[in-house]
Amino acid sequence: MRFLITPIAFCIVIISNLSKVERQALAQDSPATAPKVPALIVFGDSIMDPGNNNDINTIVKCNFPPYGIDFNGGKPTGRFSNGKIPSDLLASKLGLKEDLPAYVGANLAPEDLITGVSFASGGAGYDPLTSKVASAISLDQQLELFKAYKEKVRAITGEDRAATVFSESLYIVCIGSDDVANTYFPTPLRKRTYDVPSYANLLVGFASEFVQKLIKMGAKKIGVVGIPPIGCVPSQRTLGGGIFRACATPQNQLATLFNSRVSTEIQRIKTKFPGTRLVLADIYGILYDIIQRPKNYGLEISAKGCCGTGKLEVSVLCNSLTSSVCSNVSKYVFWDSYHPTEKTYKVLVDFLYEKYIPQLI
Repeated sequence: MRFLITPIAFCIVIISNLSKVERQALAQDSPATAPKVPALIVFGDSIMDPGNNNDINTIVKCNFPPYGIDFNGGKPTGRFSNGKIPSDLLASKLGLKEDLPAYVGANLAPEDLITGVSFASGGAGYDPLTSKVASAISLDQQLELFKAYKEKVRAITGEDRAATVFSESLYIVCIGSDDVANTYFPTPLRKRTYDVPSYANLLVGFASEFVQKLIKMGAKKIGVVGIPPIGCVPSQRTLGGGIFRACATPQNQLATLFNSRVSTEIQRIKTKFPGTRLVLADIYGILYDIIQRPKNYGLEISAKGCCGTGKLEVSVLCNSLTSSVCSNVSKYVFWDSYHPTEKTYKVLVDFLYEKYIPQLI
């Protein structure tokens, strides 16, 4: 009969052979090096998508060069950036792992599953119409994937351990930019029925519904990332900023209106579900400052991205056949016309980690 030595059993054998002094030293060191939470679980759009769109029928993809030129030796994985994205950087800061994997189409090892995954899908929005138009994985579909994920984790850890994992894990929701940039302003699909304030209310309603579903599924530590100054990303400057490509004011107004109103709704939800840690992580101000004063953050160029002209190229339009790449990506706030560079993401994640994560873990 063959006996399998699991990683946990192997560690027990090693520790049992240590001296008393060595075991005490290990016990003293472990709190500092132990992960801050059991897992990081992410829902959202292209900002947090590490490759979930690779295996679905959508044109919103980036699993080809030059995407990923600075990721693990230059591998395009489906991350919408030159390197790591916020979910990767946050997982690392939490002490979980260096990269947070995609759930869809991935053959993940048990240790990767139980420490967290991302369900985010490029092109998704709070508004179901946004996800439908982009053929992205909607938030409701992301929740269905989460249900399947929970069953896999239970099979690995057992019911009791899984319950602890799901209640103590950190959940991040980062979505909403595509509702503004891809649904409301460039199409008549919602403008016929909703003005800007009423569309903001519609998005808040969808956000509230999603967060409450997540709480009912066991989440107790949830960070909701606000919509950034989407009118200032290069593509929106080109499309809505006039001849001088200024920040598109209406887009930013919708973003700030949503952020203000969803903040109020979050407070209401917290009252409804006592014991839930729920925070709005507002990145509007910090990203706006990076864009307006890039040199303060070790950057230089914010009005265009590194890929191609940097004014419109994103996803399939940013490719190695038709798009050149800037000579020094470390100078750029944006990688393509929509998504920040890894360097910018590091600034944002450091800000989020210091200001908001302590309220959640």
